[in-house]
Amino acid sequence: MPPIEEDLQIAGTAVIKALDRLLPRADGPEGRVAEAMRYATLGGGKRLRPFFVLAGADLFGVHRGCALRVAAAVEMVHCYSLAHDDLPAMDDAELRRGRPSLHMAFDEATAILAGDALLTLAFEVLADPETHGDALVRCELVAGLARAAGPQGMVGGQMLDLASERRDLDFGAVTRLQRLKTGEIIAFASEAGAILGRAAEPPRRALRAYAHDLGLAFQIADDLLDAEGSAEAAGKPVGRDAGAGKATFVSLLGAERARAQAAMLAEQAIRHLDLFAENADPLRAVARFIIDRRK
Repeated sequence: MPPIEEDLQIAGTAVIKALDRLLPRADGPEGRVAEAMRYATLGGGKRLRPFFVLAGADLFGVHRGCALRVAAAVEMVHCYSLAHDDLPAMDDAELRRGRPSLHMAFDEATAILAGDALLTLAFEVLADPETHGDALVRCELVAGLARAAGPQGMVGGQMLDLASERRDLDFGAVTRLQRLKTGEIIAFASEAGAILGRAAEPPRRALRAYAHDLGLAFQIADDLLDAEGSAEAAGKPVGRDAGAGKATFVSLLGAERARAQAAMLAEQAIRHLDLFAENADPLRAVARFIIDRRK
């Protein structure tokens, strides 16, 4: 196993343990939504966004327990978005992470409520003094994740994605769509460690620039998987974008040009990390891993 995959596995295991502690267990009628939250969050996944939080936090000597709480909050928001994106009203996907999507395993109403609960729990975790002793830091984390997940971020990007089924998009429009839908959460995850560490502006700016380029590289790699991969390898349906007539980086550039663009963006992202020297090697390695992944 390559070192970066070991690092991802170690980080993923730590985040799962943190999620297991933070996610509710409940008896009675409300226990079903707690069970659905755990199903949506604990089952599989690469945990890339939490990895960005943890690797960024290591650059600034942040206490691991604090970083894990923020990483868990980011993963809760990501899992909420997957649960809602898979609903029949949106992508209508029956498979996620190699098993039935949340609304298939439970029902649509429970999937909506579980997503809502994960989103709100994420902000409860960030606002708790256990995440950081400085209330201003906690407020910045809450505001940053809210911006990344809201109408100027992930939700806005999903709206553009749904609208793209009814109109043609050019390269600039697809880039903006994916920056909102995927890139803003990656940007927050990459900068969260710097927020926790009360870092100065230059390193924060470097991490934002890294995330900006890497977020696009990640989405191009995802488009390639959707166009060329199998549902078994990806753990989710593939070929859906083409079937829906959506413009993607692959449909606009072709597979080979898209692959070259992803590689260029990943290397560009890596150059933004020069000021961190070898301390940022995990972030460099994950950038290359993202564009080479097959699932």
